[in-house]
Amino acid sequence: MTVTTMTRLPSLVPPPVDLPERVAALRADVRAFLAEERAAGAWHPRADVWLTGWDERFSKELARRGWLGMTIPTEYGGHGRGALDRYVVTEELLAAGAPVAAHWVADRQIGPSLMRFGTEEQRQKFLPGIAAGEVYFGIGMSEPDSGSDLASVRSKADKVDGGWELTGRKVWTSGAHHAHAFFALVRTAPKDDTNRHAGLSQLIVELNSPGVEIRPIPLLTGAHHFNEVVFDKVFIPDSMVLGEVGQGWHQVTSELAFERSGPERFLSTYPLLAALVGEIGRTELDAGRRRDLGGLVSRLWTLRRMSLAIAGALESGAAPELAAAVVKDLGTRFENEVIDAARLLLSIPPDPGADHGYARLLADAVLQSPGFTLRGGTNEILRGIVARGLGLR
Repeated sequence: MTVTTMTRLPSLVPPPVDLPERVAALRADVRAFLAEERAAGAWHPRADVWLTGWDERFSKELARRGWLGMTIPTEYGGHGRGALDRYVVTEELLAAGAPVAAHWVADRQIGPSLMRFGTEEQRQKFLPGIAAGEVYFGIGMSEPDSGSDLASVRSKADKVDGGWELTGRKVWTSGAHHAHAFFALVRTAPKDDTNRHAGLSQLIVELNSPGVEIRPIPLLTGAHHFNEVVFDKVFIPDSMVLGEVGQGWHQVTSELAFERSGPERFLSTYPLLAALVGEIGRTELDAGRRRDLGGLVSRLWTLRRMSLAIAGALESGAAPELAAAVVKDLGTRFENEVIDAARLLLSIPPDPGADHGYARLLADAVLQSPGFTLRGGTNEILRGIVARGLGLR
């Protein structure tokens, strides 16, 4: 008899965690605040608000209540709380469809990256403003003709006296026309065909610097939140190098664990799902359609548990890049499934001209949906990361 030895594959997701009791009061406070804002007509729920809902007043109000910079230490203007506390706040904001885009990138990944790789000067310069909801960041990773292949970036920085001279382009930079700065992944050494990830570094680029041009990329709807950012011999002082020269690839993959694993990767269309459930409650559905709706809700709960497990790992100091890729892949597909269900289960057509309500939420979701499985790395790239992490390629 032949005995086959099975190879044990690594776990895709960290062990599950439960939210500590201390966050129950925090969740209640956030919900009460959001209810007050909506009752006052300060904003209406929208789909995909973490990308499109730019509202600096709202961000500053969150900061005033201690809900930005939650994981930043108090000596830098933050609140020294854990990743699970922050998770509860972000979950409530996204579920409500609140306008969080202004602070989102800075709070989600720039702050943690500065704490991990930044110098004391960089932390003092940016972290207090991030925690106050007054300093906004973009992401300078993607480039024209590169797609999700970050190792192929061609923007380059040449060493000059006192710093670096940066030339190149970044694209799909959300909020760059409002933001104060971004992290740019650039080549600081010639490309090495034996190691595509070598020679890359991260620079902190202040977007009002001479030689920086921000070109809008309007959507088909006419809305504007994407941009191309062009560098024409932009001087970046040595003090604005993030981390170590040549370690950009290691740093940016660590940063992507924050970018890919959060609840925004499956809650972009949650306001639509909640509205769908509300509308369906007033109609008669056959057993099959009720089952379809129940399937969506159960997958949402599973994705939440996975994302929460990653938040727990981040709180313990881990950088679960593989698990983040899994959540991003599954989550963004789920977001599109919510749209499909909304179109099949109800006959209410999308209406981008409506002020608010189900028809407007559906229109927002439909118009934003092409980007769900692209931003933060295409699903094909993410599956390659997972396969490599499992030793399958």
